[in-house]
Amino acid sequence: MAVVPDPVGADVGRSGAQGYAADWARAVRRLGFVPLSAAETERLLLVHTVRLAQAARAEPFTARPAEEVGRALVEAHLTEPRALEWSLRALGADFPRRVLAAGGWPGDLSERIAAMQGGLAAGYARALRDRTFAQQERIARSAWQARDEVEQALRDSEARFRAVFTGAAIGIGIAGVDGQIIDVNQAFADMLGYSIEELCQANVAALFHPDDAAGMWELYQEMVEGKQDAARVEKRYYRKDGSVVWTDLAVSLIRHDDGRPRFTVAMIEDITERYELQQRLRFQALHDPLTGLPNRTLFFETLGQVFDTAAPERRVGVCFLDLDGFKAINDSLGHDLGDRLLVMIGRRLAECVADHGHLVARMGGDEFVILVDGGEDAVAVAEAALAAVAAPVHVGDQQLAVSASVGIVECPAAATTASELMKAADTTLYWAKAAGRGRYAVYDPERSARDMARAALVAGLPAALERGEFVLHYQPIVSLLEGRMLAVEALVRWDHPELGLIGPDRFIGLAEETGLIVGLGEWVLRTACRDAERWWREFPEARLVVSVNLAARQADDPAIVDTVADALATTGLPAELLQLELTESAVMGSAGEPLRSLHRLAALGVRLAVDDFGTGYSNLAYLRRLPIHCLKLAGPFVEGIRADGTDVVADHRDERIVDALVRLAHALELWVTAEAVETGVQAERLRALRCDTGQGRYFGAPAPAEAITARLRGGSAG
Repeated sequence: MAVVPDPVGADVGRSGAQGYAADWARAVRRLGFVPLSAAETERLLLVHTVRLAQAARAEPFTARPAEEVGRALVEAHLTEPRALEWSLRALGADFPRRVLAAGGWPGDLSERIAAMQGGLAAGYARALRDRTFAQQERIARSAWQARDEVEQALRDSEARFRAVFTGAAIGIGIAGVDGQIIDVNQAFADMLGYSIEELCQANVAALFHPDDAAGMWELYQEMVEGKQDAARVEKRYYRKDGSVVWTDLAVSLIRHDDGRPRFTVAMIEDITERYELQQRLRFQALHDPLTGLPNRTLFFETLGQVFDTAAPERRVGVCFLDLDGFKAINDSLGHDLGDRLLVMIGRRLAECVADHGHLVARMGGDEFVILVDGGEDAVAVAEAALAAVAAPVHVGDQQLAVSASVGIVECPAAATTASELMKAADTTLYWAKAAGRGRYAVYDPERSARDMARAALVAGLPAALERGEFVLHYQPIVSLLEGRMLAVEALVRWDHPELGLIGPDRFIGLAEETGLIVGLGEWVLRTACRDAERWWREFPEARLVVSVNLAARQADDPAIVDTVADALATTGLPAELLQLELTESAVMGSAGEPLRSLHRLAALGVRLAVDDFGTGYSNLAYLRRLPIHCLKLAGPFVEGIRADGTDVVADHRDERIVDALVRLAHALELWVTAEAVETGVQAERLRALRCDTGQGRYFGAPAPAEAITARLRGGSAG
């Protein structure tokens, strides 16, 4: 073990100062927290051990070094009480034996050790006391400094708040939980036209607008009860002079430290100009700029509200009105006059229902609508509207006679929806305009169902042709003299997947309107030619002619000749076994001129027939110059010679007409076929009148191609 040299020349004991310091360090670290490492603690305590040894041997003796060691222990933060206790006990028991050399002890060593223990304890205590006082002083200074800083911060905060409160452009008010106003800024007072003193004597409830006072007071009560901390609304206030100011109000709840409501702070901004602008913009968005009437957007909003709130049995009606011939007025007199006319009509309509509170709206163009709500008769409203429109209108130096058409729909609210109601009104308006000017039509569900069914057929026609849903039936055309079947007429049917077999009277007109008749007619032509070619090949001696109808649009198609020629070439049917039937209007053409294509068709070798002769142009001068082979007498003439209980006078008159037509046709070297032959009496009379062939249910109803094949195979003539 290394020996610490004695500064005064005394020998060190066997255990030595270093061993003593090591034990001291271990004890201190064991008994409490030491902020130093083990090595640092041991080195520090070795210095103090040597110092204590020197003090014990020093002459003259003084305990001051021990006091300094005690202070040093505190300064090194070795302040655990049990560590001090160990240090004092070890100083009295082990220190002389282990640190001081034997035989070299002073005679009063015991007294010196005791004095050193006291000095160590005293220095330790005084240092600990001084440190405590210093810490307390620092704490006190910090507390005072913190309090000063908080107070200054509060003063600064108060100054900032007061500056914001006073100089803010928006109104700020503070009120207690009872609603009593505590303070307001000048902007708040100026906004409402009061002085600050007047407002500070008022309760917030006194400022609420009557129309929203109940709701606002409930909102305020929820805040002062602590149910919510903030709220923001747009509301009105009355100014002191009675005018209304619209505001954006934001209210916040301020609480005590324990959470109890303390007071409320309101910030209020004047948004009157913005609100009025919004109202103007909304009015413009919901009203027609020309007439000032509600527009379609506002009308549908109102109609939707009626359906949302109406009792199921409550009746709702709509009169949908459209001016007759308004486009002609616009085109002839100018749009400026037309606009002035619309303004006057709109004013008249609004005035005629003003006493009843009905909504009148302009839907666009020259269309207006009246919402009849409350059970009043919608027909009476429509009649009043028509009368108002029909009165002479003076626009500038012009006097105009105006009429309108009105579609009327009226039903219980539970029976329809807003969109369905307007759809029905639009349909009914179309009915009224189709019936003529200056009248109304009332919605008829059955008629609407028929129109819808018609529309469904129109929509389904193109797909039906693509899917092959059309079929051909053939009606025999029989020689009245021999009773032999000479030809068949191809009649198209629609095998509808839902409605079953539909006759041509339900869809041919629709096909003509949509232009599909060209494609459908070509399909009929090619199918009939294929069937006829099969009959010609199987029954060549029958020489059965197939007759195919051509619609006016087909006949007017420049490609009709090429289409017929291609059908004949593709199927191999001889041209003379194909007959094309055209109406008189198709034969004469749209301008009254003979159809140029007729000569080209006749040049192909096909037969041409005029269908329903006697009901169209009956232009005999043109007829004699056309390449026509056959005339088919219209059914009404043949029906008049039935002689089965009908008027005898009418019977003889029709018979004379048929006789004249047959003679005329024969004079032109034309074949004559009588349609709609239903009875044997008709057949006999037609035979007597020298009519060539007959067609009708008496000779056979239209049937599929297989039935015609069976008839040819059986050799049956009737």
